[in-house]
Amino acid sequence: MNNKILTAREKEVFNLLILNKSTKEIAISLGISEKTVRNHISNAIQKLEVKGRAQAVVELLKLGEIKL
Repeated sequence: MNNKILTAREKEVFNLLILNKSTKEIAISLGISEKTVRNHISNAIQKLEVKGRAQAVVELLKLGEIKL
């Protein structure tokens, strides 16, 4: 896929993830289903070409897409 530009929603999900929110809490907070939250995370992981949530967070921090 190699397109590292995340959607605003994908960034929003990761900003909540780094606040230690669960998938369920993120879903409730954004008014979307847990499956949709997982899809956003999965799409971001594919775009960033990493192996998991933790690596995605590290990559997004490096790219300046999210901040701690």
